[in-house]
Amino acid sequence: MKQFRLAQQLTQKELAQQVGITRQTLSLIEKFAYNPSLKLCLAICSALGRTLDEVFWVTQNQEVERGEKNN
Repeated sequence: MKQFRLAQQLTQKELAQQVGITRQTLSLIEKFAYNPSLKLCLAICSALGRTLDEVFWVTQNQEVERGEKNN
C-alpha cells in the first residue's frame, strides 16, 4: 500500500483524512500490524485508484517476510 500512496504523492496524513481514519491507524495498516475492515480496505483502494488485489493481496513470500520481521 505504501508504494501506491507514495506514487500518488500522498502523505499518511492525507490518505488517512481521505478515508476517515487517523494517521496512526494508516501507519499500522502499512506495517501489517492492524487488519482493516473490508469497508476500510475498499475506501483505501478507491482513494489510491487501485484494486483490492493490487493493494492488499499477500503472496506466500510476503507472508514469510512479515513473519521474519515480527520475530
